Amino acid sequence: MKCVYEWFTGFRERRESVSNNPRSERSVTSLNDENIERNCQVIYSQFGLAIHQNDHQARRRFVEWAQNEIAVVPDFHKRILFSDEAYFWFNNCVNKQNCRIWSEANPQVYVETPLHPEKLTVWCALWAGGIIGPYFFKNDESHNVTVNGDRYRAMITNLFIPELNNHDIQELWYQQDGATCHTARVTIDLLKDMFGDCLISRFGAVNWPPRSCYLTPLDYFLWLYVKSLVYADKPQTLDHLEDNIRRVIAHIQPQMLEKVIENWTSRLDYIRASRGRPMPEVIFKM
Repeated sequence: MKCVYEWFTGFRERRESVSNNPRSERSVTSLNDENIERNCQVIYSQFGLAIHQNDHQARRRFVEWAQNEIAVVPDFHKRILFSDEAYFWFNNCVNKQNCRIWSEANPQVYVETPLHPEKLTVWCALWAGGIIGPYFFKNDESHNVTVNGDRYRAMITNLFIPELNNHDIQELWYQQDGATCHTARVTIDLLKDMFGDCLISRFGAVNWPPRSCYLTPLDYFLWLYVKSLVYADKPQTLDHLEDNIRRVIAHIQPQMLEKVIENWTSRLDYIRASRGRPMPEVIFKM
């Protein structure tokens, strides 16, 4: 530790010495959209992600379609059922690669995390009229499982359709992303039987643009909001965590959902102005 401290002290002294020297006349590298996007490509590639040029075009087409619909029917955005799943990890673990402690003294803190932590897979649908769900994916033995095509269709058939009987489905559109479990032919056929041409999805009447999570209210609001609250009392079991999720979602007020959906139209404006580029920051305000 002494060696580290001496190294840090030397580095600080050298930095101060350099800061006192006259600055060179070298021009500052320009910061523009092209450079930002190039850097994003490098960063995303490290995580196995990709941004495709066609993504911009797909977003622009979707945004133009949505804004045209709103121009004809001003409350059109309030008739879309946005849907999505999320993982809730039992221990709310932190990726150690994203956590660093800088200190002259060892904090002597140890955090143990299991190799394969337990989690819940939760689905909801959100619209201006409320939230349908949450639905927790479990097998026949009531064990928590991840979602696949069969489980997704079972949820649609056993939970979603009965709940929709309480609403005028003729006025509603259904949105889902392009996850494989959502877009199998038998699943799309099931959803088309329910919604006809009012399906926003890959292979649906209106294509949902890939890699556009900032256009999904569940991603830019619901899951972040719920996760910020459900771990406050440090749940000791998955059942406890599940109860917390149900409670937090049940207490979300209609006025909050109205703001969330109105914010969606602001996101459409931003993406159209940026010609389909990914959003660099959150523009959601409560």
